[in-house]
Amino acid sequence: MTFRPVKSTSHAQPTMEGAGVHLHRVFGFGDPGESDPFLLLDDFRNDDPRAYEKGFPWHPHRGIETITYVLEGEVEHGDSLGNNGVLGAGSVQWMTAGSGILHQEMPRGNAAGQMHGFQLWANLPSSLKMTAPRYQDIQSSDIPEIIDDDGTRVKVITGAFWGKSGPVDGIAANPQYLDVSLPPDTRKVLPVDTYANTFAYVFAGAGTFRDASDPVGVRVEKEVVGEELNIRDMTGNRTLVRFDTGDEITVTSGPEGMRFLLVSGQPIEEPVAWHGPIVMNTREELMQAMRDLNNGTFIKAQH
Repeated sequence: MTFRPVKSTSHAQPTMEGAGVHLHRVFGFGDPGESDPFLLLDDFRNDDPRAYEKGFPWHPHRGIETITYVLEGEVEHGDSLGNNGVLGAGSVQWMTAGSGILHQEMPRGNAAGQMHGFQLWANLPSSLKMTAPRYQDIQSSDIPEIIDDDGTRVKVITGAFWGKSGPVDGIAANPQYLDVSLPPDTRKVLPVDTYANTFAYVFAGAGTFRDASDPVGVRVEKEVVGEELNIRDMTGNRTLVRFDTGDEITVTSGPEGMRFLLVSGQPIEEPVAWHGPIVMNTREELMQAMRDLNNGTFIKAQH
């Protein structure tokens, strides 16, 4: 077995998207090869409805898959093909935009006004860029949760882990998407695919990721509501951890425990032409998508 060393760490940065949703961008719109096959990860976490209630009105997607995982509150969604529904706490939507979709996502807080979730974008290979759109809406009760003897909990959204398989299937990058919770002062060795790009995103608690010689610490502070967070003064709030190659990750939680997403996928290794929510392989394909949007021919396939 080969332990994966930590290649880099970074902090999610505050930004606004949609009609004025305050969120933190973990990565995105940088070098797409760095996280291939993943393009973007956003953490939308807020206790003030004014910071998210205007949501993400109608917008297009083509050439990618969007994965929305809701922890608190709800997300009401609808699209140009007539699909609609509500994602509740603990549920997941894996949307394959393929040849093109117009949709909207409107978040709503829980009884305390809290809204928390993540959206991850995964690229599609050129052979599937123009595939028919597809939805997989997964309820919380359908996501298997493994509880180890030491109290470690792992929700398996997609991929196989410790003998369980997640309910999301048929995804191009053959990804693994896990929600991992460690009790206080717990050390775990987690298996990962040697050839997959892998990252962890810590969003609660504290801990370290270690290889044989170089410990890398991550500490996540409690969010200060109503005050501007100074990211530079934080030592790990909303921390992204990228790993080098290997087939195991070692993590040790601190005295408050630790919770993080662990995500991996097979690199596509194709050219990327990217403009906002549309990701193709060439500039000409991107320009064609823009023309389709302008002349009303963007929607290519129906269910």
